[in-house]
Amino acid sequence: MADVVQYKLERMVDEFEDLEQRGLFTRREIAEIVKQRRKFEYRLKRPSPLKQDFLTYIEYETQLDTLRMLRKKSVARELMKQGNKNLKKSKSDVAGLIRIIDIYELALKRFKGDIDLWFRYLEFCRQRKNGRMKKTLAKLVRFHPKVPGVWIYAAAWEFDHNLNVVAARALMQEGLRVCPTSEDLWVEYLRMELTYLNKLKARKVALGEDEGTLTRDPRTADEKQWKDENKELFMTLDEKEDKDVANNEANIGLDESKKNQELFAEHGMNIFRTVYGGAIEAVPSSLNLRKRFFEILEGTDLSHYEDMCEEILNDMKRDFSTEPEFWDWLARHECNLEIGRESSQEIMVPQVQKAIQVYEEALKSVPSGTMFSLYANFLMGIIAPIEDKTNITGPSGHAINYISHLLSVYEKAESMGIITDDHACKHVSLHLQLRQLDEARKLVAKLCSGKLAESVQLWELRITIEIKCITKNSLSPSDTDLLSLFELLRQILTKIPVSESENLWLKALKFYASHRQYFDKLVEISIVSLARDGGSENGFSLSSAVVSFILQKDGIHKARDIYKRFLALPHPGLASYRNCIELETNLASTGDKNSLINARKLYEAALATYEQNVGLWQDYYRLETKMGTSEKATAVYCRAKRTLEDATEFIASPDL
Repeated sequence: MADVVQYKLERMVDEFEDLEQRGLFTRREIAEIVKQRRKFEYRLKRPSPLKQDFLTYIEYETQLDTLRMLRKKSVARELMKQGNKNLKKSKSDVAGLIRIIDIYELALKRFKGDIDLWFRYLEFCRQRKNGRMKKTLAKLVRFHPKVPGVWIYAAAWEFDHNLNVVAARALMQEGLRVCPTSEDLWVEYLRMELTYLNKLKARKVALGEDEGTLTRDPRTADEKQWKDENKELFMTLDEKEDKDVANNEANIGLDESKKNQELFAEHGMNIFRTVYGGAIEAVPSSLNLRKRFFEILEGTDLSHYEDMCEEILNDMKRDFSTEPEFWDWLARHECNLEIGRESSQEIMVPQVQKAIQVYEEALKSVPSGTMFSLYANFLMGIIAPIEDKTNITGPSGHAINYISHLLSVYEKAESMGIITDDHACKHVSLHLQLRQLDEARKLVAKLCSGKLAESVQLWELRITIEIKCITKNSLSPSDTDLLSLFELLRQILTKIPVSESENLWLKALKFYASHRQYFDKLVEISIVSLARDGGSENGFSLSSAVVSFILQKDGIHKARDIYKRFLALPHPGLASYRNCIELETNLASTGDKNSLINARKLYEAALATYEQNVGLWQDYYRLETKMGTSEKATAVYCRAKRTLEDATEFIASPDL
């Protein structure tokens, strides 16, 4: 290996001498370059070099070559000032480029399946114009014929760089034969054909043989109108003498231009129909592909444009009438919100009504929760723009009608029995945004007593509303209000698992923190709930939250009594142990010896259940190192090494 690396470095001697003679690099810099290249070459000669080794080497050589070119320009400017000729091309000018190419070739031999590496090489060849693009593309197509992006890249290079439409078309068609279900290939093939046709059209226009383009441009009509209104600006000086001749020639020219334009538009539509038909036959179940074809068609000015649009929409309605996404797209196509907000109400209102009609038709075909959700989201986007969704308290104009319509949509979903948690919460939240607190309270109570009686999200909203209603008039709630809210909390907290009710528990503990009677009852409910769920918590540690509240209210002695009750449950969670250990460790750091003893007991109890937890052993060892004795710390270290099945992570910890 060393001989091969030394041989490669010796072959660079001429390059280094040339760089030094030209004054581009000093002898010390060249020595550093040799050192770096030797290091990279040894990495590449390993039994299994990494991809990153090649990329790092390429990055270094690229930066080095860039620095060489900058210094060469600087030296050339100095020579020009002295009246000397420009620097001639020498070996060092191409050595860097050849070396980078060689490294890429070596990397691709080892990592043939890495598409990202192939495209990096292609981009390098395209930028440096080293003449290897065609050969590399041929290799890539041979190794990865099933990757649509390969065919698209190759065709784009032929079309844009080589201006070879025949080769680009052949590549695209071959790619479609190999990957007939690729949506991107079908779309890009259509774009290429229409772009080529438009280029032919533009060439005719530039030669004065035609006018217009195949793309839709809203400015074209205005320009034509302005030209017609200002025809006198384009009159010739001898118009009166040659008026009849000019009129005849103009009429003939207009007729020919119109025929040519119709010919291009007709040819473009034939191309679109052919590609569209092939794509639909190959990928009949893709809604996204139809949408992309429709968007392309909308940007063109082909013959029978309206008929083709109607045909595509009819095909989509026939094939995707049971998919809510299609109806949502169709409705939003009728009412473009981005453009509509910039338009006047007279233009926007009819568009919104068309969209609403589409959604109503959709509900008859697809009466599902997803369809109602899409409908409601659309109306919400009309009522309140995205940047101001939380403020619709002062609607004006047509927004009031849309709010009423949105409420009726939610009610319809509820009456049909397909309302979801999300619909219900949004329905209630809409009343809250409209500052209709009483209506929201009645509605959420009705929903929580029906089909959605176990919806945690809805119950969280209900508890929040109840607390708002209780504290609206007075900061000190009455006994009746406290009891009614507590019964609601008991009703839901005893039903759902602790892991799903984090927000409900936190709201309850916070609200009743200053009411001893109810807080104690909540603590008892929490113990029963944890015992029911096996004492283990997933994500949320209820026992830790309760202990923290009690520590703040009643002090450490009461908190110890409570956490001992929690830890006595079957299989207490690791988060509970850690919270209790942290509590005792903080007190031990102030010099409380009893707390240190309690912390040790907690670690021993936790390790009895979680003996393979490396972090727990590490924390125990740190505790003994900082607050205990060296003998106890050594004993913990030895126990951890014996107990852990894989003690590598424990031993490798930097602070052990």
